[in-house]
Amino acid sequence: RYFEFADDDGDLAVTDGAGLGGSRGLRAHFEAGEVDAGSIKLGFGRNPNAYMNKGIRDDEDFREIWYRMYLRNEAGWTGDPAKLSRATSFASADDWSQAMIAHLWGDGQERLLVDPVRCVAGGQVVCQGYNDFVNMAWLGNLSGQTPIFSTARSDQWFCVEAHVRLNDPGMQNGVQEFWIDGQLEARREGLDFVGDWTEYGINAVFFEHYWNDGSIQDQSRDFDNIVVSTAPIGCL
Repeated sequence: RYFEFADDDGDLAVTDGAGLGGSRGLRAHFEAGEVDAGSIKLGFGRNPNAYMNKGIRDDEDFREIWYRMYLRNEAGWTGDPAKLSRATSFASADDWSQAMIAHLWGDGQERLLVDPVRCVAGGQVVCQGYNDFVNMAWLGNLSGQTPIFSTARSDQWFCVEAHVRLNDPGMQNGVQEFWIDGQLEARREGLDFVGDWTEYGINAVFFEHYWNDGSIQDQSRDFDNIVVSTAPIGCL
């Protein structure tokens, strides 16, 4: 029920043996130098953009979510890809304007980091269209501790769980944090994600295979057991 499954001409595909315990999983293949190896995009809750609405609890607003994925980089994996996932709030019927973004992506040092963004000022959404960097207010990133992209940790499954909570209107009490294998890696709290804007909640999570500088070599990574929830999920 993803509203987009961008397979990048077959580079992203459900594959036998790519899942936890040898099951079917979602494998992304980067060719050497490749930037984009596909993505999946999930919409839920109230969303003004009809394209993203697949009927998943689409009469509700979600101000707090958890999501989990299992991630494995193939044996011999080399390099730190930029993008992994993001939770966001879409705010327009006409385009992909965002009110906030909670990025979970690589820190360039083989670890993941949280990187929260506000796109609201004076009670209005100021980011126009998708990834409007000019109007984003970056709230401060924080790296985790586990070098999950190191070659030494390749061919190993990691349980990655993220939690995002929007601030209450006019308060600075938002949260973004994540765990690996049940251990807290990084937490940013006291965040002002959306000011006093309340028109929509968090209504999308993207799972991405995007490497800004291009993959160092031909290599693949696997996703499995993706869950998005209104309560903590935990590992299998």
